[in-house]
Amino acid sequence: MQVEVEAGDPRLGDYVRLRESSLRRSLESERGLFIAEGEKVIRRAVEAGHRPRSFLLAPRWLPGLADVLARWPDVDVYVVDEAVAEEVTGFHVHRGALASLHRAPLPPVADLLEHERLVVLEDVVDHANVGAILRSAAGLGWQGALLSPRCADPLYRRAVKVSMGAVFALPWTRLASWREAPALLAAAGYTTVALTLADDSQDLDRVAAGPGGAGKVAVLLGTEGAGLSEHWASSATVRARIPMRAGVDSLNVAAAAAIACYALAP
Repeated sequence: MQVEVEAGDPRLGDYVRLRESSLRRSLESERGLFIAEGEKVIRRAVEAGHRPRSFLLAPRWLPGLADVLARWPDVDVYVVDEAVAEEVTGFHVHRGALASLHRAPLPPVADLLEHERLVVLEDVVDHANVGAILRSAAGLGWQGALLSPRCADPLYRRAVKVSMGAVFALPWTRLASWREAPALLAAAGYTTVALTLADDSQDLDRVAAGPGGAGKVAVLLGTEGAGLSEHWASSATVRARIPMRAGVDSLNVAAAAAIACYALAP
């Protein structure tokens, strides 16, 4: 149902100040929603089963999303020009299309432990990095992701955008306990590969060619600054590094994740 609104309309509350991450964390958690940006991402979110709350569209996007809107005739479609969208959201919505969608319940950790390949994130707090890691994992044939309690939200707008909607294609959930994660993975039969610069780490290609690349494999990825904690790194089956040159000691965690997912792919 198309509705024309002005910037101060309270019905646009789901879309206010999208760049303020602390505000959005509390608001989205309280209301059980997330924001999808761009036609492709909106389509992927709906196709993954997320139910829309509303749409915020510039007029030029109405024809391209007509089939999606027709599936939800009772959901409000707020039609605004791009200046109003910028005033509400706090940034230039260059893609001109936003949707507010209901969050679905996360799957149990036990469901993901049935998969052969998992990426496991410890305190990766940058939304772009989380989105990029999940995109690489999905694209390279990995089957799920486990996130420590302090990881950034994969359904935050920035993470969804960077992942190009891969957060809807790759099953993911949060671990209840940071400390128990290594033991949980070991009990489920995983070879855990910790990406770390520890002195005893092996080159990743050597790990991939040996038993570390066979059977059920979980690659452990640490926070952007300090990397993996000593607890996770020392509890892993094997510690691996990506050989570097030109005086560079390591890669961004998202780039490292992509290389590891390629090297250890099933």
